[in-house]
Amino acid sequence: MIDEKDRVILEELQKDGRKTFVEIAKKVGLTSMGAKKRVESLIDKGIMSVKALINVDKLDVKLALIAMEVESGKALRELLKRFENCPRAIKFFVTTGSFNLFALVWAEDYHTLESISLESCSLRAQKGVRRFEFYPIMETYYDSFLDVKVVASKKLSKAPCGVRCDICERFKNEKCLGCPATEHYRGKL
Repeated sequence: MIDEKDRVILEELQKDGRKTFVEIAKKVGLTSMGAKKRVESLIDKGIMSVKALINVDKLDVKLALIAMEVESGKALRELLKRFENCPRAIKFFVTTGSFNLFALVWAEDYHTLESISLESCSLRAQKGVRRFEFYPIMETYYDSFLDVKVVASKKLSKAPCGVRCDICERFKNEKCLGCPATEHYRGKL
């Protein structure tokens, strides 16, 4: 599927995604056009993508890992579909252990992070979730760049999961900054 030249290209772009094709070509032993074609091929095959990652340490973003036991495959698929466009969910991981779904989530402060674990917009509140454990992450090591979804246009009246922030008690009491995709959002991203 990939060869040694592809591995070098991937390694170089993981170090610095803004490297030029000329710089990559020198490392790989190709022309700049050859390097460009290799990169485009890796993208076209779905092996890599190019995107901006957010430095969660620099922006003082709070993270949490959520472990869930979801009762069935159907409930798991419905939960994943509902939260597919949730800007607070960085990644979901399906596993085969007693907890069969993990999520990495973010918030700007601990009050909002707590809302993610308690309110109707939380994964805990979803149909089919039997057990739920919430682990705030205190430190991130080695690489603090994560795929935090930034929503520039804040026009939705409801969050992508279908919840309305403006009727939530924690939001009204300023214990939550709201969903970053909605017109109600009070956070910095």
